[in-house]
Amino acid sequence: MLFFRFRVIFFLLFCLLTVYSDVLAQKYTISGYVKDAKNGEELIGASIFIVERNTGVYTNEYGFYSITLPAGSYTLLYRYVSFQEQKKIIELNKNQQLNIELSGEGSVVEDVVIEEKRSDIDIKDPGMSVLSVDVAKIKTVPVLFGETDILKTIQLLPGIQTAGEGSTGFNVRGGGTDQNLILLDEATVYNASHLMGFFSVFNADAIKDIDVYKGGIPAKYGGRLSSLLDIRMREGNLKKYSGTGGIGTIASRFTFEGPIVKDKGSFIVSARRTYGDLFLKLSPKESIRKNQLYFYDFNVKANYRINDNNRIFLSGYFGRDVFKFGNAFKFDWGNATATARWNHLFTEKLFSNITLIYSNFDYGFGVNFSESQNFTAISRIQDYSIKGDLSYFITPKHKLYFGAISTYHRFNPGAIKPSGDISIVNSTQMDVKDALETAIYGDFDFKINDRFAVRAGLRGTIFHNFGPGTEYTYNPNNPADIDTLKFKRGELINSFVGLEPRVSAAYNFNENQSIKASYGRTLQFVHQISNSATTLPVDVWMPSGYHIKPQIGDQYAIGYFINFNKMFDGSIETYYKFMQNQIDYRDGANLFYNDTLERELRVGTGQSYGVELFFRKNTGKLNGWISYTLAKTTRTIPGINNGETYPVKNDRRHNLSIVASYNLNKRHAFGATFVLMSGTPATFPVGSYIYDNRLVPVYGYRNQYRMPAYHRLDISYTLYSKEKPNRKWSHYWNFSIYNVYNRANAYSITLREKDTADRPIFYDPPTNTNPPPPPVLKSEAVKVTLFKIIPAITWNFQF
Repeated sequence: MLFFRFRVIFFLLFCLLTVYSDVLAQKYTISGYVKDAKNGEELIGASIFIVERNTGVYTNEYGFYSITLPAGSYTLLYRYVSFQEQKKIIELNKNQQLNIELSGEGSVVEDVVIEEKRSDIDIKDPGMSVLSVDVAKIKTVPVLFGETDILKTIQLLPGIQTAGEGSTGFNVRGGGTDQNLILLDEATVYNASHLMGFFSVFNADAIKDIDVYKGGIPAKYGGRLSSLLDIRMREGNLKKYSGTGGIGTIASRFTFEGPIVKDKGSFIVSARRTYGDLFLKLSPKESIRKNQLYFYDFNVKANYRINDNNRIFLSGYFGRDVFKFGNAFKFDWGNATATARWNHLFTEKLFSNITLIYSNFDYGFGVNFSESQNFTAISRIQDYSIKGDLSYFITPKHKLYFGAISTYHRFNPGAIKPSGDISIVNSTQMDVKDALETAIYGDFDFKINDRFAVRAGLRGTIFHNFGPGTEYTYNPNNPADIDTLKFKRGELINSFVGLEPRVSAAYNFNENQSIKASYGRTLQFVHQISNSATTLPVDVWMPSGYHIKPQIGDQYAIGYFINFNKMFDGSIETYYKFMQNQIDYRDGANLFYNDTLERELRVGTGQSYGVELFFRKNTGKLNGWISYTLAKTTRTIPGINNGETYPVKNDRRHNLSIVASYNLNKRHAFGATFVLMSGTPATFPVGSYIYDNRLVPVYGYRNQYRMPAYHRLDISYTLYSKEKPNRKWSHYWNFSIYNVYNRANAYSITLREKDTADRPIFYDPPTNTNPPPPPVLKSEAVKVTLFKIIPAITWNFQF
């Protein structure tokens, strides 16, 4: 043990001496922003390579970079995928600010594409298990209804799988859908779905950059166990006014952007809406005309550069779904986020970002079956956050990231109110719960030498629950024996303190090959209460508290990465994840507006492990990728399955995705996607018995059966308009077919009673007649298919 401590101390001293020697040698700093020459927007992850030092840096999420070097003459190469390289020869004898604008290689229609936006970061950077979705260059990825959907696209990547056909909910390395932290301009999006999950809330026209972390999550992010989806909105065109849009099969969208003050400030607004409800109004039946089914969303962002050292950003998202079935039922839900940020450059090497964040998710529904049976119900979660991030660019080999965040959560699990004076429904208000989550964090990136790089981080979190509220205690020997504890407003109920160490390292065999390893601990203090595998709007969010402990996840990963002359790249990663305080529900649990919800919960452990393969072709007329995941995910929870280990709903053993696009020429492009997945686990009866002339199923162990395997093929064709000199606008048509060979994939399988005598199972004989012999009751399986073949067409334009 003493020898181990000595080695750790020696390693830390070595790192400090390395930094110190570099600091003594440092002289001057080059810093600035790398931008798109076309619209003035900063480029995230652009590389700046110093030829004489055989090293480089990348721009941060605001396009900023900083390089500190000894005095001398240097050649700097500025690079970004699909942009022309720019070379600068610098005589470094003083601190210099150098802003660079890169020009694109050609006219590009913006759409969602999976591609390598940083030419060699997968090889040299210590971060691993990170994938990027770059909104910059068209890659025809056909999706449901022909609508570009970011969340459905990332489900085609290794380690990420859909929570259900057509669903935007996703699972990462065995985690639940609530274990994914989804950020839009740093604001948490609690429910990222429209139309019960068939569309995501992210309009691709308004999105600039997306990073998906399956592991190796930086210490600045926390609060979820499995993954981080970091989405950044576009800032708007600093040069000129422009617009894009599209009219599709079921939705239309429009985006407009331009300068507030040319080259100093800009704005962007983007809106989208479905119009299924408009077609309902054309029906000759009044009952159908009264129905509503639509969603809308709205993105807005503005920024202004006060001077070279200060810049402000304001952004917001507002979206809503509305479903109304005549006067009998109405259901609506939506998200709202707002972000205010201030970028400040203290020195050429110290960059800061101060952020104020607001997030809201709520839903409400109303029932009006009769004058005595009508009510409305609501639920909501709100976050108010303040965050400070600082980046200190010590040398090209050493960078320090640190900061703090504090978030005030308000949970309203639900309230029910009668809608009329004679309603028999009782008014119910579950306790509103307040919590404060505060974290400090730091990440240190350093290169030991040209081959070995390390990122080490630590996040410390404190989570407090406050009154007013009521907590219940239970006698384990007598479930009916319940005591109550009352807490006043502002009174501390309980606290949790946790440390989250994270470390990752990369060893480069050469310029094209490396091996990486990572370990990370993550904590989750908020939980989605749902017994569904997919994310539904009616799911309730609850904080850790008197009975619910924070979830804890420890993940280990190792991977091999390779590039083939920048045309091909590939990786193989294997991981193991152990999870504590995992929540599941007893059989027959009542989760709906239940004040004693903790009685329905069962807590235990979980584990997930697997291998992920990824191969990609980045350039040429034919490009795309192949993704394959072999994985297993289980839970062991006392009180469920007799305490024996069982597979969870998202345990799909095999996941294969093949995505290809072929650009025939400037006017014609083709795309195809093939998906093959193992069936999801399911619980089916193992027997039955007849009671009161009814067939009663008898269920065995949980999730011991599997649904049939899932597979489908999607194709698309894109036709671009002819290029004409001085033409200020362009357009293109996209034609797609979802599930080309009309596969009847099983969305669910249910059992129903079947009378072999082909007569009603329940027979009420007329009086004074002899009843027939009792029917022979059997059960039959019924498969429900959600989507078969679906063609779609979309017209897109830009000016």
